[in-house]
Amino acid sequence: MSIEVVSETLLRARAHVDLADALALATSLADQEEAYAVQQAVARQLGWFGAGAPRAWKSGGPARGAQLTHAPLPPAGVWPSPARAGDWPLRARGIEAEIALRLGRDVSLAQAWQLVAGECAGLIDAMAVGIEVVESRWLQQFAAPPLLALADQLCHGALVVGEWQPCDLVRAAPDWSRQVCRLRIGTGETSVHTGTHSLNDPAWLLADWLRHATAHYGTLSAGTVVTTGSWVGLARAQAGDSVHVQFDGIGEAWLQL
Repeated sequence: MSIEVVSETLLRARAHVDLADALALATSLADQEEAYAVQQAVARQLGWFGAGAPRAWKSGGPARGAQLTHAPLPPAGVWPSPARAGDWPLRARGIEAEIALRLGRDVSLAQAWQLVAGECAGLIDAMAVGIEVVESRWLQQFAAPPLLALADQLCHGALVVGEWQPCDLVRAAPDWSRQVCRLRIGTGETSVHTGTHSLNDPAWLLADWLRHATAHYGTLSAGTVVTTGSWVGLARAQAGDSVHVQFDGIGEAWLQL
C-alpha cells in the first residue's frame, strides 16, 4: 500500500507540475526495493518505456564500497547538445556535469550476473559529456528522505548528451585522476574540477547498474546510455541561464535554460 501511495503522490505532482510534501510520507518506504517499485509504477502509468527496456539511465554513488543507486530516464527528457529546455517543467535547476557511457552490445540478466565491478569497460563503445538537470517533485527538494528521492527517479529532471566519442576504455582509458572538467553557468566564472569523480572511474558502476537494470527490465540493448555521477557536486542555475560543460579531451555539452 505504501508503494501505491507514494506512486500516486508523485504522479499527481507530475500531472499538476506541483510539489508534494515528503514529510508526510517520510517512513512510507521500507527499503530501496520499494523505492524502485515506485519508479517502475510511475514509469508504467506514464508509458515511458512501453514493453521495452529503458534506453537511458542515471547511476552513481558517493564512493566505492557504498551502495549504488539507479534510475531509468523518461526518453522525452533526454536531449542532444546543444539543447533548449523551453517549457520543460524545471524549478530547482540543479546542475551536474557527468560522463555518459554507451553500451556497445546487448547485455542479458545472466550475463550481468557474471560481471565484476571495475572490469566491465569492454562493454562500452563510446562516451560523451552529459549535463544532468536535477529536479525534485518533493517540497523539501534535495533534503527529502533518501528513499523518497530514489523513488522520484533519483531527482532526475533532464539529461543533455554531447557528441559521442568512440572509445576503448580497456586499452586507452583516460587517466581519470587527472581528468579536467569545466563548468560555466550563465555569466559566472568557469569552475575547474580535476579527478573529482566519486568512484574514481565512471565505468566502475557498470556491473552494479547492469545487474539492477536487467533484473528489473530484462536485456539491455546495445546503444543504451548510462550517466555516471557528478564531477562538480550539485551546482544551481536559474531560468534563462546557459550551461556549458567541457571535459578536456572528451568533448562538451550546452544547455539553454
